[in-house]
Amino acid sequence: QVRLVESGGGLVQAGGSLRLSCAASESIFSFNTMNWYRQAPGKQRELIAGVTRGGTTNVQDSVKGRFTISRDNAKNTVYLQMNSLKPEDTSRYYCHGFIYGVNYWGQGTQVTVSS
Repeated sequence: QVRLVESGGGLVQAGGSLRLSCAASESIFSFNTMNWYRQAPGKQRELIAGVTRGGTTNVQDSVKGRFTISRDNAKNTVYLQMNSLKPEDTSRYYCHGFIYGVNYWGQGTQVTVSS
């Protein structure tokens, strides 16, 4: 069973930073892609950033310049570095991985940004 476990969320003031982690139970090279999504109450889940097996990264325009995705191959972990946080970044953040033709999700980690 593939597992993804997020950590690193919390409460932070506007302008602050957080680093989210997603620890995978499989080698991250086994995943076609690994992504970060977020979902606020009453809103659709949106893609924030992703990294392919080959290491190509993509960050959505809405957070470009503030958020960075990276990975530590030895730790089978993908990170989301979030800087200059805004109240509108308040959301539950989810790790997603596509492997063996199946989508897997973590349980999410809450990020709350106070103004």
